[in-house]
Amino acid sequence: MPAMPRREEMAKNRWLAPLASTIARSELWRFNRRSVPRGVALGVFAAFIIPLGQTFLAVLLALPSRANLPLAAVTTLITNPFTVAFWAVVAHRLGVFVLKIDDATTGMANEHVQSTWFQSFAQWAEIAGVAAFGFVILAVVGAAIGYLVASFVWRFVVARKWIQRRGKFKTAQPAE
Repeated sequence: MPAMPRREEMAKNRWLAPLASTIARSELWRFNRRSVPRGVALGVFAAFIIPLGQTFLAVLLALPSRANLPLAAVTTLITNPFTVAFWAVVAHRLGVFVLKIDDATTGMANEHVQSTWFQSFAQWAEIAGVAAFGFVILAVVGAAIGYLVASFVWRFVVARKWIQRRGKFKTAQPAE
């Protein structure tokens, strides 16, 4: 399995030369309680908001917000070629639910359309618009949920480590 590129390797990449000093900042590669939830939220947002180039968008958004760069890039894999059809159906159904679009609404609009090619285009545009609206909702709500879940998991893991640490260093009681 290929290893993730290190900060120094990315700074030496000729394609990333204009951003090399920014990408090489250590605060973008640290795992701490603030950067981890930001990275997850930005990755989820970028995954749903555009169909191509999500990783690039997540990295660009992570730079000014000081989010964890690797997590922002990896979290965009929520939408991959295998799951994009599922998310498209979910986005369309969510858009239909939120916009309250039903057969009666589309039937009234289709009565006014005369030509068959225009009717086909209008139906496609309606489906695409509703799905795009659903993807925006998924991006915003998914980013918020991702932030909250990452924050909760971070606190849970840190609390567990503190409890384990406390168990290792028990103080010896003096003999009476």
